Amino acid sequence: MQGVGELARAAARAMAKASTSDKNRALVAAAAAIENNAAGILAANAKDVARAREAGHDAAFVDRLTLTEKSVRAMAQGLREVAALADPVGEMSDLKYRPSGIQVGKMRVPLGVIGMIYESRPNVTADAAALCLKSGNACILRGGSEALESNRAIHACLAEGLRGAGLPDSAVQLVATTDRAAVGEMLRMKGMIDVIIPRGGKSLTSRIAEESRVPVIKHLDGICHVYIDDAADLDKAVRIADNAKTQRYSPCNTMETLLVAEAIAAKALPLIGRIYATKSVEMRACAATRKILEAAGLSDIKDATDEDFHTEYLAPIVSIRVVASLDEAIAHIAEYGSQHTDSIVTEDHSRAMRFLREVDSSSVMINASTRFADGFEYGLGAEIGISTDKLHARGPVGLEGLTSQKWVVFGDGQIRE
Repeated sequence: MQGVGELARAAARAMAKASTSDKNRALVAAAAAIENNAAGILAANAKDVARAREAGHDAAFVDRLTLTEKSVRAMAQGLREVAALADPVGEMSDLKYRPSGIQVGKMRVPLGVIGMIYESRPNVTADAAALCLKSGNACILRGGSEALESNRAIHACLAEGLRGAGLPDSAVQLVATTDRAAVGEMLRMKGMIDVIIPRGGKSLTSRIAEESRVPVIKHLDGICHVYIDDAADLDKAVRIADNAKTQRYSPCNTMETLLVAEAIAAKALPLIGRIYATKSVEMRACAATRKILEAAGLSDIKDATDEDFHTEYLAPIVSIRVVASLDEAIAHIAEYGSQHTDSIVTEDHSRAMRFLREVDSSSVMINASTRFADGFEYGLGAEIGISTDKLHARGPVGLEGLTSQKWVVFGDGQIRE
């Protein structure tokens, strides 16, 4: 791992000065290599999938691990889309003249070496490498051992693209060992790795956050809320509450708790509850919610516990609570939320703006589904992850989040008196 780190540091210096055209050529060449080697990538993935089934992994795990012809094409297209994004490196902003005559501003620069630790999704290998490469960084990728063959095949295509553009293939290194000690070593490589980004379950992220001596960009939970205000448009509220929960159950931006103002609850909850019941979503409700839903003919409503409101289900389960007011909704989110994504449904502008100001989450929305909290949907092209930290990046992390800024000064012989 020390050797990997030394190679990455040298490659980071080369990548920091690489031209936009060279980086784009590497991405496009890597995309072509993935398409040309699709059969080999799928064959490698089949070995990983077979081993996962033999090891007794569940269907959801196998589904995350499995690549198809379509997903391989999507990987290649993703590389081309990152190539088409604006290059943030070298961008200068906030240039201002000072009374002394100097001009002061900021320049965007790469972070350096990024360590990526992730679990079973092989496509992350291509996505992470593409974003690191375009933002002028080197990266060290440590995927899950269950995806090793797939990751090796994809990494070979990325290395081919870098060499084709005249860039060091050590700019994207894959930790090839399945020894878990390699992860522990990465977390201690301060001075060689500038930032660690975990992508996986809460247990992985928690371990990395607790043990790492290297700064970490991360989120732990996605306990996302939708609050239906008593000034909400009912049609909008029903559509958003449905989509935020049921469009997909497993992503971290899926709503886990629905809050409904008591003045609109008798109208909104039966409409939403019937949709959830039709889609086999288990409802865990406060007493007021349960009373309304059962009066509307809905059954099998479970009592919500305090622990339910602290839980990221990632499943067809939703917690529901009736609240007295916007103040109570904001207080609930402050107590139970994870600072990921929270949305208000309302036609009252002043309440909407209060929600924006007072809810301390990385994404705060008005009249929109929490499922939009995503780098692609935000126009970042792609994301390497989502951060609920306040330093240095927050929310979906794209190219700009993989850079920092330094002060730059333009002078013409000025000296300080």
